[in-house]
Amino acid sequence: MRVLIVGGGGREHAIAMGIAKSPKVDKLYCAPGNAGIAALAECVNIGVMEFDKLVTFAKEKAIDFVIVAPDDPLAGGLVDEFEAAGIRAFGPRKNAAILEGSKAFSKDLMKKYYIPTAAYENFDDAQEALKYLETAKFPIVLKADGLALGKGVLICKTKEEAIAGVKEIMQDKKFGTAGNRMVVEQFMTGREVSVLTFTDGKTIRVMSSAQDHKRAKDNDEGLNTGGMGTFSPSPFYTQEVHEFCVKNIYEPTVEAMAKEGRTFQGVIFFGLMLTPDGPKVLEYNARFGDPEAQVVLPRMKNDLLEVMEACVDGTLDQVDLQFEDNAAVCVVLASDGYPLSYEKGKEITGLEKFDGKDDYFCFHAGSKFADGKIVTNGGRVLGVTAKGSNLKEARKKAYEATEWVDFSNKYMRHDIGKAIDEA
Repeated sequence: MRVLIVGGGGREHAIAMGIAKSPKVDKLYCAPGNAGIAALAECVNIGVMEFDKLVTFAKEKAIDFVIVAPDDPLAGGLVDEFEAAGIRAFGPRKNAAILEGSKAFSKDLMKKYYIPTAAYENFDDAQEALKYLETAKFPIVLKADGLALGKGVLICKTKEEAIAGVKEIMQDKKFGTAGNRMVVEQFMTGREVSVLTFTDGKTIRVMSSAQDHKRAKDNDEGLNTGGMGTFSPSPFYTQEVHEFCVKNIYEPTVEAMAKEGRTFQGVIFFGLMLTPDGPKVLEYNARFGDPEAQVVLPRMKNDLLEVMEACVDGTLDQVDLQFEDNAAVCVVLASDGYPLSYEKGKEITGLEKFDGKDDYFCFHAGSKFADGKIVTNGGRVLGVTAKGSNLKEARKKAYEATEWVDFSNKYMRHDIGKAIDEA
């Protein structure tokens, strides 16, 4: 098979690693890819939102199967474009990707189908939102309705913070058109867990749990980022929690989307809060999480391509999804200054130290080739991942491996999984 992956970050590198292992793959392409993915696939300089160019390329190269990985092209309908051209594509169609593309839609869906989530209100008008805040209980959560690279969520401890947040999202448009609508949500307390699932629109197969660290600095301080590191599995995601979520959250979500005429085929990411009143949905994503994919996919025993084909073909009920009985930790090496301003083009050294090591992975999130060298090309640069028999061992190995690579403005958190390690 000839396979094309659309995307160019750490998530796509983890997907490429899994797909490249499949004996079914004869040729692997990635658009646009990055310097790490280039070791596994032929990278093509086409952007993820250049739909016409991507479809033309897929036709020219007689691509058999496309994997659309990032949120923007999914929400924009790239899967529909490939299907219209007669090319099989993995990922939700545009009308199903709205599950992530609109937080207001997803909250309304959960309310309609009694899927546990925080109490909320949707607003199109900033003045109406401000009026609502006059009688609201704090802390409270404000969410830009549309896609905001995982950053359009503000937790406001006081009314003053919330008023400033409404201005930021709806009036100053910090997150662009994503802030045209806004969700105001009850603040939930508890442990946060991420669970990735495959679905063909009828059947759902649950992957191993994970937990992300969003804040830029140690002790969950600093600004929200796309993710500074993650670990898998979460010790708080027990069998009892799993059974509750399958019955009350996962299966009802897939069924709800089908009933709404929005059959979802691909990956649904469930962001959960394990509250004192039971698990509740924080958010949905319509694709693999990043960096969650970097700790979940390396632990998967199945042929990733076969599972994805089953999602597209409606045969997921025939798949026995299995994961290794171990743990993985990913530490993101970022450019100092991320997520605000940072310098690019810094040479990355030491990457060869990962070669031939089965339990260590270095996923490229923001890298490129320049003058024969690999240099930084983003805020999140590398995801250094290690597997171990348990979380403590995996964490120790991952932090050891962060010392193998270097670039001049390298920055990382030092407490990824630490609370679990010490528990």
